[in-house]
Amino acid sequence: MAAAAAARDERRDGGPAKHQPLAGKIAVVTGSTYGIGLAIARRLAQHGAHVVVSSRTEEHVAHAAEELHAEGLNVTGIVCHVGDADQRTKLIKETVSKLGGLDILVLNAAVNPYVGPLLNATAEVWDKVLDVNLKAPFLFVKEAAPHMKERGEGAVVFISSVTAYFPNEDIGPYCVSKTALLGLTKALSRPLAAMNIRVNNVAPGLIETGFSAGLTKDEKMMQMFRNVTAIPRAGYPEEVASLVSFLCSRDAGYITGQTMVVDGGGISRL
Repeated sequence: MAAAAAARDERRDGGPAKHQPLAGKIAVVTGSTYGIGLAIARRLAQHGAHVVVSSRTEEHVAHAAEELHAEGLNVTGIVCHVGDADQRTKLIKETVSKLGGLDILVLNAAVNPYVGPLLNATAEVWDKVLDVNLKAPFLFVKEAAPHMKERGEGAVVFISSVTAYFPNEDIGPYCVSKTALLGLTKALSRPLAAMNIRVNNVAPGLIETGFSAGLTKDEKMMQMFRNVTAIPRAGYPEEVASLVSFLCSRDAGYITGQTMVVDGGGISRL
C-alpha cells in the first residue's frame, strides 16, 4: 500500500520542475475543480501553462484555484456553466482579456442526469446530455478557434470515455454522447488543421476518483474489472492528465483527429 501511495505521489508531482513543454501557453480546462479535470489543470500548470480552472460552482472554483496556487502553480479561476451560451462566451472572453490569448482548450465538463433502462430515457434527459456533453464542446471550439489562430497554433482535447466503445445501457444517453465525441474529433480535424489547431480525444477507463468511488471501493466489482484488464487496477487521474499534457504540447505536433484510450489494456478497442 505504501509503495502504491508513493507511486501516486510521484505521478502527481509531474516530473522535474525544468520540464516545461507548455511554458508561455494559456489553457482553459472545463470541469476542472475535482477528479480528472483538476488533475489535468494541475499537470498543464506544472508543465508551464497558465491554466484557467472552471466549473459551474463558484465555491468549487475558488477552492481548486487556492489549492493549485498553494502548490506554486499559475492558475486563474473563472466560473462557467458550460450549458449556458452566455457563460461560455464569458469564459473565453475573460481568458483572452485577462491573460492575453488562448492556446489550449480541454473540454472535460459533462453530465449524467439519468440512470436506468435506455428506452425509459426522456426527451428532457437527451436534451440535457447532448447540450452539455456534445453541443457545448463544439460551440466552445467554435468560439475559441479564432483566438488560437491569432496565437499561431492551438490544441483542443475532448475528454470522452471507454463507454463510447461499449455503452452501458444503464447510462445509455451519457455513453452515446461520449461516442459522438469520437466523430466530432474526426470531423473537426481538417477544418482546425487549416487554422494550425490540432484536436484529439482521450477516453479514460475506470479512474480512481470520487465519482467512481462506488466502483473502486467494491471489491467484487474490482475483481471483475481486474479480470478484463492487462494492468489489474483502476487508473489514476494523473495518468490521464499526463497524456492530455502531451497532446497539448509540440511533442504531439503530428497527432490530430485521434482518440487515445487510457484503460489499463482493457477491452475497449482492437
